[in-house]
Amino acid sequence: MSTGASYRNPVVPGFHPDPSVCRVSADYYLVCSSFEYFPGVPLLHSRDLVTWRQIGNILDRPGQLALPADTEASRGIFAPTLRHHDGRFWLVTTNVSLGRHLIVTAPEPTGPWSDPVYLDLPHVDPSLAWDDDGTCWLTTSGVDAYRIDPDGGRVLEGPIPLWSGTGGQYPEAPHLYRIDGWWYLLLSEGGTHTGHAVSVARSRSPRGPFTPAPANPILTHRSTDLPVQATGHGDLVQALDGSWWLVLLGIRARGQWPPYHVLGRETFLAPVRWVDGWPVVDPVREITAAPPGSAPAGAAPAGPDAFHDDFDAAVLAPEWISPRSRPDDCWSLTDRPGWLTLHAVGATLDLAGATIVALRQRYHDSRTSVRVDPGTGTAGLTIRIDEAHHYDLEVRAGIVRVVGRAGPFRQVFATHAVPDGPVVLTVATRTHDIYPPTVTSAADLAARTAPRGVRAAGCDMVTFEVAGPAGPVVLAELDGRYLSTEVAAGFTGRVVGMYVTGGSAAFDWFTHRPAAAPH
Repeated sequence: MSTGASYRNPVVPGFHPDPSVCRVSADYYLVCSSFEYFPGVPLLHSRDLVTWRQIGNILDRPGQLALPADTEASRGIFAPTLRHHDGRFWLVTTNVSLGRHLIVTAPEPTGPWSDPVYLDLPHVDPSLAWDDDGTCWLTTSGVDAYRIDPDGGRVLEGPIPLWSGTGGQYPEAPHLYRIDGWWYLLLSEGGTHTGHAVSVARSRSPRGPFTPAPANPILTHRSTDLPVQATGHGDLVQALDGSWWLVLLGIRARGQWPPYHVLGRETFLAPVRWVDGWPVVDPVREITAAPPGSAPAGAAPAGPDAFHDDFDAAVLAPEWISPRSRPDDCWSLTDRPGWLTLHAVGATLDLAGATIVALRQRYHDSRTSVRVDPGTGTAGLTIRIDEAHHYDLEVRAGIVRVVGRAGPFRQVFATHAVPDGPVVLTVATRTHDIYPPTVTSAADLAARTAPRGVRAAGCDMVTFEVAGPAGPVVLAELDGRYLSTEVAAGFTGRVVGMYVTGGSAAFDWFTHRPAAAPH
């Protein structure tokens, strides 16, 4: 471990929005929204608030996570809150596809997590807090509070209006904390984009009245040129050493004006100071100095590790997600030991229901490769935001092709013949690219030795390669803006993964790693 007193943000890169954190002794646990993906609510563990490892998913079986087949992109599971109380872990969240809040509990963070207890209440972003006498309070966006029986799912009192912020739109993500005799109400407002902000108020009672902090909002990057934007949806945690921290979401947009963000909303970490009884948060930076002697002070500023899976384990790694569901009959680790075999249950990635096993894209500059044996099937590597916005590198019957879908448009951009049998496919992304004056063929792309021409306006370029006898063959380069939130809309970021839309195919290994941007 490094001795440098700084760390790199985001601490959880890629599509990990709406973070919530709790500490149990020296261990920290963090959850994020998962929207239409299954399994739901990724669960991560850390000992220093900086280095996080995913240890599971809380909603990991269909009985806990009901996502109808027609669930729209960016619906599903919104804004979970994780707490530890009376020897149990508690998670509350909203399944907006059902219009219901749900609570699950577990004796240990790795489970087993209970079946849901449902509460039919309006709004989203539920949070739990307990008074000294054991009274449980649930808060929701708006901002309202309810006194509830969390075990039985009964509302005992409410709604009780609390405080709706300083006037910004969409007061949301309310969390109540009991600190030094005060009840602090932390909430976000201004919308979950560049107007996002965190504000706070306090009261002697969870019922209010709440007095706003004199320096609200205590955190916002709106109207600044800081590289991290949309800062908000925060959750406070006190470290074992007594220091205080805020986990929050933010975005890192790229490209010329207007910039685009493609990784979704990511999880950032910021130190918190207390001044005159109020939390103070400095601007969030990609390299952040930790207060001397505080929890992450020894954390190295290095970025996240590469991800590799040989499919030799008995179960899929927790990082793998699939849109809406992952039926047992669409995948297997035993049909061909050491390979992941996928079976088609949908004939196109343009409609919900296709077999996809994907990973959240973690790096702006990335290389994702897979070795696939298509057999007689149709399979490949996709980089996607939703059914209407995806690029696919597909192999079938000795032909590899690049297919792009952007809104109402679908096009085949390149084809290339390959021998029968396993083939290595690669999708690469790179920022700050430079367009050549003309590109007339795949051979022209492959022959480029130096950047020429004018700088691209977009956030990144997506390159598609297939391994050949003499090295990688570049088939096409596509503008990454069509796979951005600004174009596709919604609350998620890109994922990249394996798919099959005809027959069956087997995947030997999968690698997702950072790649240096070109100079």
